[in-house]
Amino acid sequence: MYFMNALLGYVMPYLAVIFNLVSSPTMDKRGGVDYYDPTGRGGSMLINAGDGYGEPMNVIISGLSSPAVLTLDGAINFARAIGFSKECFGLHLGGYMPANLGDGNGWVNQTIELRQDYGNAGGGTCLESLVGGNHFRIFVQNGTAADSGALFLAVSREEPVSKHHDIVPNGYNIGRDQLVSAAIGQTRYHGVKYHTIAQNITGLLEAGTDGINHGIAQDGIITLLTVTID
Repeated sequence: MYFMNALLGYVMPYLAVIFNLVSSPTMDKRGGVDYYDPTGRGGSMLINAGDGYGEPMNVIISGLSSPAVLTLDGAINFARAIGFSKECFGLHLGGYMPANLGDGNGWVNQTIELRQDYGNAGGGTCLESLVGGNHFRIFVQNGTAADSGALFLAVSREEPVSKHHDIVPNGYNIGRDQLVSAAIGQTRYHGVKYHTIAQNITGLLEAGTDGINHGIAQDGIITLLTVTID
């Protein structure tokens, strides 16, 4: 009995370490962080819209979200759960815009652009292309210098095609707030259930119109979403 107790006393600390490594909720989430600040690593919180102007990446899906959310297919499924889908007939309207997330990849074009689907994931984005609505571009922070896996979203509400899809007045703040409002709490799509919490972040993006596309002011607030698959 003494020998067994001594053996257990010796082994248990190592078993505890192994158990913690296996069960830790962040060990399989790449860098184990919400995101890395692009501005401190040579990047920017503005995507390049051309002519020296940018548009804010005003929503971040945390790298501590469920790993399946941070894949392309997973991000699209989550987007559909909150009222967005692929572009009309899979055709991209407008230019591709790059971002530098300070992860060592430099300026990289958007991974995908998703549009408000007006309740119909199959064809609702065609309506958005005509009458306008909310939309966002996704950029992935996955370079070797800062591999958080976080998704940076440039969200804005836009005018109809008759007004060349320009951003509506206050459209960066409006677009962000509408997306966040749709995301927080419980949502689901195609059998996948999500639970999303939100946190507002300041200090990464300067408020105002300086360098902002269309001269539209934005409040400098970035919302961090942590999305967990239930």
